[in-house]
Amino acid sequence: MNRLLVFAFLFFIGCVLGWGIELFFRRYISKNNPERKWINPGFLVGPWLPIYGLGLIGMYLISELLMEQKMTGIDWMNTVTILIIMTLVMTVIELIAGLIFTRFFNMKLWDYSSEKLNFKGVICPKYSLAWGIMGCFYYFVINPYVLDGIIWLSQHLTFSFFIGMFFGVFAVDLGYSFKLANKLRAFADENKIIIRYEELKAHLARQREEQKEKARFLLAFRTEEALQSQLERYRDALGKR
Repeated sequence: MNRLLVFAFLFFIGCVLGWGIELFFRRYISKNNPERKWINPGFLVGPWLPIYGLGLIGMYLISELLMEQKMTGIDWMNTVTILIIMTLVMTVIELIAGLIFTRFFNMKLWDYSSEKLNFKGVICPKYSLAWGIMGCFYYFVINPYVLDGIIWLSQHLTFSFFIGMFFGVFAVDLGYSFKLANKLRAFADENKIIIRYEELKAHLARQREEQKEKARFLLAFRTEEALQSQLERYRDALGKR
């Protein structure tokens, strides 16, 4: 089977499952959501997070390599090695994504500035370890099912049309979200600030509540008041800290 289709399948599964993980993390665990509200995580509108899709592809490729080296996980040293490799790979993916948005869009999709030993607020040991643990869980628990899924996919190629539909909607979402990101970047450049994406979403949600507007889960940046005015309020709130 075409490996491109395999990667497309993995990206789709990773994006959707990752979105679900982040959704419940923000609702029940994250200290940045003390009001315990449902928050649509990530940069895009729909229920998908590309960083998890890329991460799943990375873990799949690592698993292939480790299996070729006959690293079964029986020996505790193999387990430690796998943990380190998974941690490094996932941390590099998170670092690259975080730096791209900080450098080119003056925006932080997540902020680890309050965590110990963080680097530019985009990676830190605490969450790198969490990535590594997730990677080990994938390798020892989930990977066999992924392999079964790929075999099933090879026998049901009509499913590729569904994957194609996903990428079509995903591309539209990507275009919309980057158009919005360019507006936010222009405002951030003009006002010499870094926009914290989740913080801005929470700010807009509070504004909607105060103005008794309809709550929006997916289209978090759509309000009855002009976005420019909302951004100016956000900037002023930052200045008061």
